[in-house]
Amino acid sequence: MTVLTVAVVLLTGLCLLNLLLTVAVIRRLREHTALIGDAGGAEAFPDAMLPAGARVGDYSAEAVDGTVLTRDGLAGQTLIGVFSPGCHGCEQQMPHFVDLAKNTPGGRDGVLALVVGGPEESAGEIERLTPVARVVHEADDGPLARALGVQAFPAIARVDADGRVLASGVEVRDLEDTADV
Repeated sequence: MTVLTVAVVLLTGLCLLNLLLTVAVIRRLREHTALIGDAGGAEAFPDAMLPAGARVGDYSAEAVDGTVLTRDGLAGQTLIGVFSPGCHGCEQQMPHFVDLAKNTPGGRDGVLALVVGGPEESAGEIERLTPVARVVHEADDGPLARALGVQAFPAIARVDADGRVLASGVEVRDLEDTADV
């Protein structure tokens, strides 16, 4: 009987230790989740793409409608959004970008969207962006992505007619100060 009692006490102690360690791990995961959730906007990813003042590189890219787009073809201010399928931040920013694009002077000609990913997985993003933007679809590290200096997704910018970046970031709100420039 004493051996059985010792075994039960030992097993109970091990279960309590396991429970304490599990609670500590859960608490630490919650702290990490809160830290990750608080990290957002341009401060978290200052180099998602070219910064304000930089000039977009030369590019020639074919839009999904067959139109060839180049940096020299930019007219006035252009709103640019870069998205990738399966990107959580892209899913969050897409509705805000579409709303901003709908109100952009020049309509679709004043908005350029780049979708980076495989053809099948990108179909949904392309469909959502086509009514409000000239949409380019590229695989990773395509010519337009290189010209824009894309380092993270989403990447959103406003550029002038010369291809100079007025503002850039990972959220639509990062462009608010340039709405009437």
